[in-house]
Amino acid sequence: MAEKAKKEDALIAKYRARLEEEFSGKKPKAREAGASGRDEKKQAYTANYISFKKELLPKHLSLYEKLCNTAEKILKISPDKKKAAELKEQLDLCHLATTPAGTYSLAILAFIISAVSISLLGYVLFKSMFFIIYAVMFGAVLMAALMKLPEFFSNSWRLKASNQMVQCIFYVATYMRHTSNLELAIKFAADHLSAPLSLDLRKVLWDVETERYGTIRESLDNYLQTWEKWNSEFIEAFHLIEGSLLEPSDDRRLGMVDKALSVMLEETYEKMLRYAHELKGPITMLYMLGIILPVLGLVILPLVASFMTSDVNPYTLAMYIALLYNITLPLIIYYAGKMVLAKRPTGYGETDISEENPELKKYKKVIIRLGKSETEINPALIAITIAALLLIIGLLPMLLGATTPKEALTQEPYFDESLQVKFLDYRMKKDSLTGPYGLGAAVISLLVPLGIGLGIGIYYKIKSSKIIKIRENTKKLEDEFSSALFQLGNRLGDGIPAEMAFGKVAEQTKGTTTGEFFTTVSMNIRRLGMGLQQAIFDPAKGALIYFPSTIIESTMKVLIESSRKGPRIASEAIINVSEYIKQIHRVNERLKDLMADIISDMKQQTHILAPAIAGIVVGITSMIVTILGRLSQNLASITTGAGTGSIGTQGLMNLFGEGIPTYYFQIIVGLYVVEIVYILTILTNGIENGADRLGEEYSIGNNMVSSTIIYCVISLIVIVMFNAIATVIMGTLNVGVPGVTG
Repeated sequence: MAEKAKKEDALIAKYRARLEEEFSGKKPKAREAGASGRDEKKQAYTANYISFKKELLPKHLSLYEKLCNTAEKILKISPDKKKAAELKEQLDLCHLATTPAGTYSLAILAFIISAVSISLLGYVLFKSMFFIIYAVMFGAVLMAALMKLPEFFSNSWRLKASNQMVQCIFYVATYMRHTSNLELAIKFAADHLSAPLSLDLRKVLWDVETERYGTIRESLDNYLQTWEKWNSEFIEAFHLIEGSLLEPSDDRRLGMVDKALSVMLEETYEKMLRYAHELKGPITMLYMLGIILPVLGLVILPLVASFMTSDVNPYTLAMYIALLYNITLPLIIYYAGKMVLAKRPTGYGETDISEENPELKKYKKVIIRLGKSETEINPALIAITIAALLLIIGLLPMLLGATTPKEALTQEPYFDESLQVKFLDYRMKKDSLTGPYGLGAAVISLLVPLGIGLGIGIYYKIKSSKIIKIRENTKKLEDEFSSALFQLGNRLGDGIPAEMAFGKVAEQTKGTTTGEFFTTVSMNIRRLGMGLQQAIFDPAKGALIYFPSTIIESTMKVLIESSRKGPRIASEAIINVSEYIKQIHRVNERLKDLMADIISDMKQQTHILAPAIAGIVVGITSMIVTILGRLSQNLASITTGAGTGSIGTQGLMNLFGEGIPTYYFQIIVGLYVVEIVYILTILTNGIENGADRLGEEYSIGNNMVSSTIIYCVISLIVIVMFNAIATVIMGTLNVGVPGVTG
């Protein structure tokens, strides 16, 4: 009895201490064995979230996080409280473990480093004050951009997450229909979504596991506040799902769950409708100010350059133009395009299925099969080889000019008879060669933008073409899947076992992509003796290996879960999933129709108009430079023949300089075309598909190859044709100054 009393007293003391601990608000120092299991589970989940974050957080965000933390140690400068609060919200949205002070410190440190290094380098190389002014301006713009970078990152993160919100509500609603458990539904959605929304949902669960919030609803409501400014429909849909937990009637509960998805789809369509109406103005302005006017402005540059190069080195002037067209303008256009994309509302979007299914990553490489062995070649190696070969040939005229022996320049026969001088048209100016001005050099220069454009295009095309083909087949399957699911639900409702129902539906959908999926499952069951779950999810033979779709995978998991509660529950669940998929598909098609006109115009601009206009401008420029160069040479010969008394002719000669060589001018314009095509492709894909990295890479691959080839072909034709015209004009025109004699 005494021992029993002691045990009772010890038990009472233990729980009294626990109660005092809970009511006093103090955290327990240590838990006994009975609670250690849950603690270990929390620690495991915490570690899982942290490792998940490290894996899925993009590399550029991780790098930015490290740079901010390093800059804060070197130069700690904090913004004001209002700005600090905004930055903190933006950094938290992107899961960045840094501070507003780190952001400001990095921006100011970057200004100091860039301004000093660029100004010193520019002055040492070119002895020009222009580079000091440009370095300070560039550093100031860089500092402002880095201060705005958290906002840029948060907008990009929000855009990617917004693309997945319809799917998120679809997964949560699908799970809640057969199991009314919010925590499990969120975990189900987190498992089937990709980053970034999957990371957000895991953070919601993590905050509950680490006792930051007491319930899943508190944690979820706190997370939803971050979307209050942008996605009210997402918040409303989740509140409807939360409200369904309180409904006593099953019919009312299911009605609220269904209403959540309907609200999400309807509001998405209305927001995208407004966005489409407001988009045409900014896109037209961006195209005119970013492409048409700069490219047409290139027409007058040869004249300006010719007047300026009488005293200014043509190479220095070419560098000025390159800084404007190859650095400043592309950055401005990219920033303006991203601001347009930042206003894109929640919509539909695609994902990179290779990120969801690591087994598909091998298709991003070139696979060479020799017998039973396979060799994988990185597409970057192929792209770099092609680009390097074309670049070496394209840069030969510049290399030949740079390697010409200086002592040979004083030998008259060398200058008169050298092949490189005649073919590439190098000219003597102050005991140095300037050029190349010749037609041969202009034609060879086309290989520089061609090499860069083809290199980028081939890399992205090889990397994405096989994966995009698999995704297109999967999308085709998903489009057909809803009707097949309806048939499967009806078979289950008739009391047929799920294993047999798959065989029945496979017969009815024979000859379609959906039929192949159901046939694969049926064959695994009948021939390999697998159970339903193994026939679908087996890592070696499962049907999902050949049809990597998160929607199909989640639907099959719902089927497996609901079939444990009976065929009637499974039938209702599958039929409702079928209806959900139809609703999403219907709204997505309507959204694509809204954007069709704008997207079509932008694609034409990217494919044809921008490279064609630039190619014509280069041809016109080549003709003007040729005419001005010949005119300058003829005036020089007239001045020599007229003697020192030819004041008017000498004045005309001083008016004209050598001009920028077409060789360098074409390279500048060609690189500008490559950059503009790249930026426009990103913008077009972002407007059409949201944050779809795979689609973006595939579009860049196609557009880079086609647009660069179009530009080079048009430039070649126009350069040759206009130079022939210039030669005929200068050959038939007797250039001279009347009344001037020797």
